[in-house]
Amino acid sequence: MASDTADLINVAVIFGGQSNEHEVSCLTAAGVLGAIDQTRYRVHGIGIDKSGLWHRYSVDEIRALQIVDGVMPSIGADHPLAELFRDAGGVHLATLDEDRLTAREPIDVAFPLMHGAYAEDGTVQGKLEMLGLKYVGCGVTSSALGMDKEYTHTVLEAAGVPTAAWVRVGRDEWMRDPDAIVARIGSQLGYPVFVKPARGGSSVGISRVTGPDSLAAAIDAARLVDPKVLVEQAVVGAREVECGILGGDGTAPGASHTGEIVMHTEDRFYDYRAKYLPEEQVDLRVPAGLEPQVERRVQELALQCFTALDCEGLARVDTFVLPDGQVLINEINTMPGFTKFSMYPNMWRASGIDYPELIDQLIALALSRPATVLR
Repeated sequence: MASDTADLINVAVIFGGQSNEHEVSCLTAAGVLGAIDQTRYRVHGIGIDKSGLWHRYSVDEIRALQIVDGVMPSIGADHPLAELFRDAGGVHLATLDEDRLTAREPIDVAFPLMHGAYAEDGTVQGKLEMLGLKYVGCGVTSSALGMDKEYTHTVLEAAGVPTAAWVRVGRDEWMRDPDAIVARIGSQLGYPVFVKPARGGSSVGISRVTGPDSLAAAIDAARLVDPKVLVEQAVVGAREVECGILGGDGTAPGASHTGEIVMHTEDRFYDYRAKYLPEEQVDLRVPAGLEPQVERRVQELALQCFTALDCEGLARVDTFVLPDGQVLINEINTMPGFTKFSMYPNMWRASGIDYPELIDQLIALALSRPATVLR
């Protein structure tokens, strides 16, 4: 425990952002701020609004970012502007007061609690690398690979990690000959399929398609989120099981107990509303209650996925478990949610690491590794 304020670790908590997961990021930040040990850390909040402007947020303001009457929170433009910069003394956070940078405060480590584009995809990580600021989570390359479902599949297949069959739909090829794409998906994948934005998250823009008549509309809907689309063969009859990974920095990462998503809605699709406004739509079962050998297989493949993508710090790996015990990787989240409904902290709690200790370990991992990609 820190003896006085001079011993506190200065943590820049970065959240919000320009992606369609802006509101989820706000909830994640509120969750972390509700658990972080303020006898060890001095938190400096940076909320990025939907236009990309950076704002200063206090600890109390971050904690207040909650769902109110079904309305998700977001970053307000009325907060002072902020910027991270580097000088001879290290990295600092400054507030913009009219035309002057003021309130120059040292930053030891960043905690980028952001999801989706311009956030979890390596862009924010690249800025932190250029500043020479240590940060929690995966680096630039692994973040970008994990965000782009096409390249996630490509890397995992090269590493021998099993995934569902898939077809990429690029912007230009869809505009040139959509009928040929529909025919190719029918012949290569069959139905049902899931149509996904290649670089989206939180199930935004995803559709379950049961036949060719509704495929074009689903692809057009996904393209509103990302011009590149991935169509994946639906894994019928599978259980959706997740696993948390924690570690890195030269030591073997560890896998949590598994968790399972059990839907109560008719289509059994774990969409955005079910994730963040559950209202009895889902059960999050932690542990998942798998047979021991099946849980070990999920953990083994989750660790292989983490390693193949060169991840660091943390990730949540989503899998499909078939009735015969076969396991397929669905996707990886290099910055999973930390809301009260989020699986990642709940899986680690079931594995013996409570929320404050989990935050401690993530920050310790960040501080223990070099500050730039040239490690």
